Amino acid sequence: MNPARVDFVTLKLFCAIAQSGSITKGANECSLALSAASRRISEFEETVGLMLLDRSAKGVTLTQAGHAVMQHALRLFQGFEQFSNELGEYAKGIKGHVRLWANMSSLTEFLPSALASFLKQHPEIQVEVEEQLSGDIVKALLDGIADIGVLADGTPTAGLDTKIIGHDELVIVCSKDHSIKSKKSISFEECLDYDFVGLNRGSSLLELTSRQAEKFSKQMRLRIQVRSYDAMCQMIAVNLGIGVLPFQACAPQIKAMGLKVIHLEDAWAKRNLLLAMKAHGYQSPASSLLSQHLLSQLR
Repeated sequence: MNPARVDFVTLKLFCAIAQSGSITKGANECSLALSAASRRISEFEETVGLMLLDRSAKGVTLTQAGHAVMQHALRLFQGFEQFSNELGEYAKGIKGHVRLWANMSSLTEFLPSALASFLKQHPEIQVEVEEQLSGDIVKALLDGIADIGVLADGTPTAGLDTKIIGHDELVIVCSKDHSIKSKKSISFEECLDYDFVGLNRGSSLLELTSRQAEKFSKQMRLRIQVRSYDAMCQMIAVNLGIGVLPFQACAPQIKAMGLKVIHLEDAWAKRNLLLAMKAHGYQSPASSLLSQHLLSQLR
């Protein structure tokens, strides 16, 4: 038997004839002429090399081989129905895989609860999350490596569609023993007279503050550099320097460690959080579902 010569129309016709006990009724159910239906069944029997139907004046019945074919055909149709249903779920975004790249601030503050509620609603969608620098997020979106990006504004985003989904204020954080602890606000230029605790080289926050220092023809006096906001707060707490931190993301650590918050007077300290996707690029249903959810949750 050559499986390539057996098509779904013939299998559907065979099942319809077997279930109705009549070639005529089976042909009608499949919208086929009686002669065409009879020819298909005869060719099917020739292909398998066995008689599948016992024909009589009262109708048709399945031979032993016909029963076996019927069982396999029904399993094929069930598998095809499951296949079609699963593809339909992917098309609706019920199943799928989304690559989300986000900066540290959004992962610390905004995204955890939003992602938790999304995955509860759509447990069959896998969201692969990576923490990356804002500039790298833009490049990944343009190159198709990431589907959705969450980053702070101020990074060039040509070629991307962006929407504001939140706000982020950068503040100066110092220990309760630091000499500027009593200030309510301060300019970044004045801060450059003090030692800093910062993130490791390559972080978008360090790049931002370093560029601002250069505008005053100065450099930040980085006494120590660490990998996370939590580590920054711990170093600041023992008075190793002051730090620039996103207030909303670090509020729990700041409160727990008894640190002081001083508002920056500079306009760049108040920034927007952006949801970004490639402009005019294909978005899978799963990606569209996640982006819509984030917009509704984080705005």
